[in-house]
Amino acid sequence: MAFCGKCGTKVEEGVKFCPVCGGQVAASAPQQEARTEQEGSAANQNGFSAKVSSLNNTADTTSEFDASDITQNKSMAVLAYLGPLCFIPMFAAKESKFARFHANQGLVLLIAAVALGIASAILNAIILAISWRLYFLTSIISWVVYIAIGILIILGIVNAANGKAKELPVIGKIKILK
Repeated sequence: MAFCGKCGTKVEEGVKFCPVCGGQVAASAPQQEARTEQEGSAANQNGFSAKVSSLNNTADTTSEFDASDITQNKSMAVLAYLGPLCFIPMFAAKESKFARFHANQGLVLLIAAVALGIASAILNAIILAISWRLYFLTSIISWVVYIAIGILIILGIVNAANGKAKELPVIGKIKILK
């Protein structure tokens, strides 16, 4: 049941104004709880989707590239994010600015992954010599780093397949290839 906010009279569900005094009717407790739960879950989803979309909110230089170059070299751009295959677009599509952009992104990502792998192996060896319990913790941290690299690889592949020249988060501004 709902109650009038002004005089406190019980009124039927769904009535917005009190038939006695004309005051605004307060929603019943279950209706208010359901409404706040719906608003909270919508805000959570919007917050999460905003965070995910902001992850790929980096500089987009697609307009600097020729449309025919993009359509002809999408597959080369996708190859650039598959580890050591980043060298294929460097040599097979030398004249494509779009493929070179993604080859640079892939090369930087490969170098970062190798450097983090070496650093992780050294750190894990040192920590393992100290305590196997700490080794467990550092190995979890290593896996989190590898998952982050995997996410960057997926972002790069999706951008390349969609014909976009967007920089990767964190490492995208580094230029090795000209």
